[in-house]
Amino acid sequence: MLPETIPAAARATAERLPDTIALIEGEESWTFQQLYRDARRVAAAYLALGIRKGDVVGIWAPNCRHWILAALGAHIAGAAITPLNTRMKGGEAADILRRSYARLLMCTETFLGFDYPAMVSGHDLPNLDRIVRLDGEGEDGWEDFLARGNDVDEAAVDAAEAAVTPDDLSDIMFTSGTTGSPKGVLHSHGNVVPLFRHWAERVDLQEDDRYLIANPFFHTFGYKAGWVTCLALGVTMLPMATFDVNAMADLIEQKQVSFIPGPPAIYQSLLQGLAGQQRDFSSMRVAVTGAAPVPPILVERMRRELGMENVVNGYGMTEFGAITMTGKGDSPEIISQTCGFPLPGVELKCVDDADRIVDPGETGEILVRGRGRMIGYFENPEATAEAIDADGWLRTGDVGSIDAQGYLRITDRMKDMYISGGFNCYPAEIEKLLAGHPAIELAAVIGVPDERMGEVGKAFVVLRPDHTADAQAIITWARENMANYKVPRSIEFVEELPRNAGGKVLRTELREMAR
Repeated sequence: MLPETIPAAARATAERLPDTIALIEGEESWTFQQLYRDARRVAAAYLALGIRKGDVVGIWAPNCRHWILAALGAHIAGAAITPLNTRMKGGEAADILRRSYARLLMCTETFLGFDYPAMVSGHDLPNLDRIVRLDGEGEDGWEDFLARGNDVDEAAVDAAEAAVTPDDLSDIMFTSGTTGSPKGVLHSHGNVVPLFRHWAERVDLQEDDRYLIANPFFHTFGYKAGWVTCLALGVTMLPMATFDVNAMADLIEQKQVSFIPGPPAIYQSLLQGLAGQQRDFSSMRVAVTGAAPVPPILVERMRRELGMENVVNGYGMTEFGAITMTGKGDSPEIISQTCGFPLPGVELKCVDDADRIVDPGETGEILVRGRGRMIGYFENPEATAEAIDADGWLRTGDVGSIDAQGYLRITDRMKDMYISGGFNCYPAEIEKLLAGHPAIELAAVIGVPDERMGEVGKAFVVLRPDHTADAQAIITWARENMANYKVPRSIEFVEELPRNAGGKVLRTELREMAR
């Protein structure tokens, strides 16, 4: 029987492929046996600090080996992780740490010019015992943290790992909703490992691939479809801390990268940045995209200019992970116009307002069920009951259609969410953050088309009486107070926001105004 927990998958691969390169970072590399052994040292340190099954460890860092070890070590110790977006500011991160009851925060010392421990210092975090600086030295640096586990024997680590079951919580991933307050999505090991093994098979990920992971580890794409899948299958991974087109091109050439997932913006940037350059991309084999429309011409150029023999597109969400994917050999039109068909073990249907299944090709709300479905929302039974019906169907909030061959098309969003560069952006959350600006009375945010990012935010702002502000000043303030992908790229000042009789902002009118 195939392993169904993340630690068991890592152990099985370490035993099956002990000397195969698991991870390449810079000029260093580690085998699967070394990576698993190092994760057990991390687990020992967690146990020494009192972390046990049921506890939560926060991880706030860019893609790197330490991120994987912090997460895998927590899983071996029986704890769950809660990943934090590296673009978050201190208040946003503290809110998630507080609400998840995280006992430890494993974070980078500095990234993109920000001091991460300093950003959360001073916030009320009653459950947080310690901040470990993954790239730091001295007290509570990485080596100091590891040394705490020196007196924990192997038997204790064995016992903790053996106690992890497929039903145990693997992570709490916070995703925003229409209320503007992030909700913690609960997943178990048994949700994750089998589903993404099916995902890997559909996208043709092979044991001898070299997988460049530019998708952030705090996102399902980089975490579960990324390093977890690599550990489970025995695929060599190359994490990228930040996307840089030239650095990516260098990695492809120098490390013989063959597999790259990411939103369309990554491939568009790669094509634009390499115009006129002579590069050896002969190792490239598979591109997995999603999270935004994929023009047919982009698929053709990825195949012709980047050498991708297999380009696949898909649909997923934090609450379910991967749901549908196109298959190897699908035409550019199918890849562009559909999100593929359900993965094994995943059921999909479209229903009308009365929850009746609509005919093939007719639009309706997309519902999904299967083993990849979340357990529910953390400490939010009301939201869970709204999202999951008595028969186990999860309401995605998206509108689409399923054709006679079972291929899914997304046509609209019931929610107001838009996707910018692969990141889900929720207007209510961004509006709530904008309301903190001293000059803003009201704000409404919509997504507008952008060639590179898919969509970007546009904010309609009503200023407070006797206050003035210019658009650039508000954007600068927003960059200091919210994750970069949430920051509106344009501001339009209005006297009032269009509303219906019930007082709800009419986003359809805002979209007309933005044209």
